[in-house]
Amino acid sequence: MTVADVRVTDPDPHASGTGRVATSGRSRRWLPLVAVLVLAGALVCSATIGAAPVPVEALWTPGHPDHAIAAARLDRTWLAAAVGAALALAGALMQGLTRNPIADPGLLGVNAGASMAIVLSISFLGASTLTAYVWFALLGAAVAALLVHAIASLGRGGASPVKIAVAGAAVTAAVTSATSGILLLDRATLQSYRFWAVGTVGGRGLDVLLTGLPFLLAGLVLAIAGSRLLDALALGDDVARSLGRRTALDRAVIGLAIVLLAGTATALAGPIAFVGLVVPHVVRTFVGPDHRRLLPWSAVVGAALVLLADTVGRVALPPTEVQVGVMAAVVGLPFFLVLIRHTRAGGL
Repeated sequence: MTVADVRVTDPDPHASGTGRVATSGRSRRWLPLVAVLVLAGALVCSATIGAAPVPVEALWTPGHPDHAIAAARLDRTWLAAAVGAALALAGALMQGLTRNPIADPGLLGVNAGASMAIVLSISFLGASTLTAYVWFALLGAAVAALLVHAIASLGRGGASPVKIAVAGAAVTAAVTSATSGILLLDRATLQSYRFWAVGTVGGRGLDVLLTGLPFLLAGLVLAIAGSRLLDALALGDDVARSLGRRTALDRAVIGLAIVLLAGTATALAGPIAFVGLVVPHVVRTFVGPDHRRLLPWSAVVGAALVLLADTVGRVALPPTEVQVGVMAAVVGLPFFLVLIRHTRAGGL
């Protein structure tokens, strides 16, 4: 018997009822079509809607008067899609790794580590470009995640899901406090940092995305490979070991995927909350807990969500623009409150 032979199912199938199974089966058939159509519509809307709307034909007509505007928006569109997909994918991985329904990439200290690295690079090294921010943010995210894993590995039992969550919360709190202290002492750094920390895909060219693209692709490959690992870990460490899995190595692979995806997304666009938390729950409702389906469709829905949030933010309060980090929070907060209520009702 191998990991591939194991399917993650409802622990009590009789409690669900046949109606739920039938609904789930129908949902799995039409979700791909709906998700792809929504993503395609979000891509078109992102490229054509804004302070100055442009017709669709301007996207592929070089001689069109609005072609330059459409081309500039396409850069922003691809960046928003990549960031949304990476955050949602990292959130699904994080929830599977920690077995925590309200986990998101920030739980590993990724956002806090990236933020502190940005602040240090501005304050002590004079970094001032988005490309430089990407490299420092990635380094900070990786160091924070390694520190969380090292702390969680101390003591008996190694890096269990509970210890990872506790260590992540502790490291996040400590790093955030240190970052705030530096910002309070250096107003010049605070002014530069605010531009990155607001969470936006505006003002970033295709060169910024290309800088982070290799890391996103590496994280995507590890995430695809980790889908079977997460399905095995969901059965419990003892069962996973009986199937021949090395649970510590499996968690390290998944953790690296989270760092690459969430760290790069945060480096490219700044901290954007709720995407990694909300999207996996929405997708899981339709496709079930099997990570082989959950992960790819989380990426599709996450890309669509960030694209739509960015597009709405451009026209919500004219003539100003609401940043995508703010719009994602506006959309995600109600889902988060419902999730907390459901979690408490379930006794988790």
